[in-house]
Amino acid sequence: MFWKIVGGLIVAWVAFMVLGAVIGFVFKAVLWIAIIGGIVFLGAAGYRAISGKKDPKQINRY
Repeated sequence: MFWKIVGGLIVAWVAFMVLGAVIGFVFKAVLWIAIIGGIVFLGAAGYRAISGKKDPKQINRY
């Protein structure tokens, strides 16, 4: 009976370790994708702001 409890605890510990590693990897991957996407967005917005070209398709509201 003792070894069944110890074995169950070891299996549960390994399962939590694997689950933690997978969730940690996914969190880091999503974080880096968000950081890279933010940098690309800010770069594109900055380029558009300083490019000085007027878009002929743009509708003037005033």
